[in-house]
Amino acid sequence: MGAKKDKKYILSIDQSTSATKALLFNHNGNLIDRATIAHQQFYPFPGFVEHDPVEIFSNALEGIKQVVGKNRIAPNELASIAITNQRETAMIWDKTTGKPVAKAAVWQCQRGADYCNTLKAEGHSETIAQKTGLIIDPYFSASKLHWIMNNLPGLKERALKGDLLLGTMDTWLLWKFTGGKVHATDYSNACRTMLFNINTLQWDEELINIFSLEKSMFPEVKFSDEIFGYTEPEFFAGVQVPVSGLLGDSHAALFGQNCFEQGMGKATYGTGSSIMLNIGENLLCSPEGLVTSIGYGLNKKVFYVFEGNIHCTGDTINWLKNDLQLINDFSEVEELIKTVDNSNGVYFVPAFVGLGAPYWDNNARACISGMPRNTTKAHVVRAALESIAYQIKDLIILMEGEIKLQELRVDGGPTKNNFLMQFQADILGRKVNRSEIEEVSAIGSAYMAGLATGFWKDTDEIKSLRNKGSIFEPEMDILTAAELYKGWDKAVKRTRL
Repeated sequence: MGAKKDKKYILSIDQSTSATKALLFNHNGNLIDRATIAHQQFYPFPGFVEHDPVEIFSNALEGIKQVVGKNRIAPNELASIAITNQRETAMIWDKTTGKPVAKAAVWQCQRGADYCNTLKAEGHSETIAQKTGLIIDPYFSASKLHWIMNNLPGLKERALKGDLLLGTMDTWLLWKFTGGKVHATDYSNACRTMLFNINTLQWDEELINIFSLEKSMFPEVKFSDEIFGYTEPEFFAGVQVPVSGLLGDSHAALFGQNCFEQGMGKATYGTGSSIMLNIGENLLCSPEGLVTSIGYGLNKKVFYVFEGNIHCTGDTINWLKNDLQLINDFSEVEELIKTVDNSNGVYFVPAFVGLGAPYWDNNARACISGMPRNTTKAHVVRAALESIAYQIKDLIILMEGEIKLQELRVDGGPTKNNFLMQFQADILGRKVNRSEIEEVSAIGSAYMAGLATGFWKDTDEIKSLRNKGSIFEPEMDILTAAELYKGWDKAVKRTRL
């Protein structure tokens, strides 16, 4: 089914950790306009990070108003509203009043750490890994939801009465857009909660009990290329616009990068980084240190991925700029590091909040090591940039033990740095394809929404929209790359003492 003639646009909501964007795409996949509205970050206690879901939905509406109004878009020209979102951030709300019982617990929030340690001590690690593909960690949604349920009075009783609903941010936005008529999520978000069985493709009752939750609280799980529901008439001048294309942000980036085949991988370079490798329709156990997730659900099938999440990549550059004041802007970095031939033996391991995949060591701390007396600012900045590439290699090595990487497609702000991209190709020994697509998560969810509504015919049509990007081929001698990586391994060990 081709695009309907009166439908000219897809409006994608990209609800991220720091802001909510409304983005307008046309049938050629071009970004027409966007509005970005930041939301407040709350840190009520050490290790706690929260967002206000009411503020976030209000910001989504404001972003839509700005983009639709500025571009004079008629509501009936919209084929769909797509939603991509920060993953693992979770919340609980009253299904009658529509009010959250507390602020949303953000993916960074560590409030569930103690309970995660208890579960590990009780021997639940293997069961949870087999069922969910994940490791026990407060990063995922389950322990945050457990904390809310067990620390706010009266919630257990309200849950037993069927008065409470839970969900990730996509579920909340969908519920609000549909006026409380649709309580649903997609496979990519469900599988990151640590409550969803990726073998049976169902919410797992044993895990629901372990985390003191009630089955009645959980959303229906759908394929991303389904129409989830329709907006309330009040939001679009009486027009009910389909809502479809729900995807967690990293999964949407995978889809936006057209990683449709087994062996295609993507790395999103942001504050942290998410590396995903499409492993196909057959579920494989991930190598130790990585997780297995559902990449996306399409055409009534699910496609699995290996994934590793790195806590600190682009944020390292922010630290150099904002805290150490070694640079004034990211744009300076490339010229600065060209003043030196190498990092002079300096390694920078940015374990400011511990190490994520593949180490999962919350006690590790950042370390700059190997500095001789003639170390300069340029060496330190270069080492910081190189650390991004090394961390991604850590994950690719493990993934390739099972599935060979065909090509790494990359996106995100730091990828604009040509030195980083060339060093990434060199240290991996693999081709790196830098996307020229703006807002790759948003276009990924828009693609899914377009498939759901006939705006685009199939993935072949979507492939035809993708530009070729910039290709970086390995140039470094293999032995030199191996020696540099060996030094990185030693530096990581120093952070974990």
